[in-house]
Amino acid sequence: MRNSEHLPTGAIQNRVVAEDGLWFEYPVRAHPHHTDYGGVVWHGQYIAWMEEARIECLRSIGIDYADLVALGCELLVVELSTRYHRAMRLGETAIVRTSMEPGAGVRLNWDYQIVPMEGGDPFLSARVTLVTVDREKGKIMRRLPPVLDEVLAKLTQTS
Repeated sequence: MRNSEHLPTGAIQNRVVAEDGLWFEYPVRAHPHHTDYGGVVWHGQYIAWMEEARIECLRSIGIDYADLVALGCELLVVELSTRYHRAMRLGETAIVRTSMEPGAGVRLNWDYQIVPMEGGDPFLSARVTLVTVDREKGKIMRRLPPVLDEVLAKLTQTS
């Protein structure tokens, strides 16, 4: 983590308070290498976009992934649930919305929606559960490092 004097002092970048919660938004566009021969986005690309959105959300509150590694920890996926609502096609743009569930302890639950940039029915909804792992020992940390816990609290604040 960066020292507290270097953390962003304002609102989380790209944070939106909507009727259904507090979301971080990350724009994406379907390029040819994201699609199959029919021009439909490959199912695994959505997961890559979700990870990009999560990493950018963390970065916006002062957590670079390299900082986590320097602290000796890593965030590993232990559970992934996706619901594909409809296909996204080549050239379409979307917003990956992500939100972390407050107060889940060492399990960090992230919810996702991938929605058309112009609005409408979602392409995908998902939940990813992460745990913090001690890189040296290869074991789940029973407590989040205090600096990480403090910074993550920013994700669930609506004001």
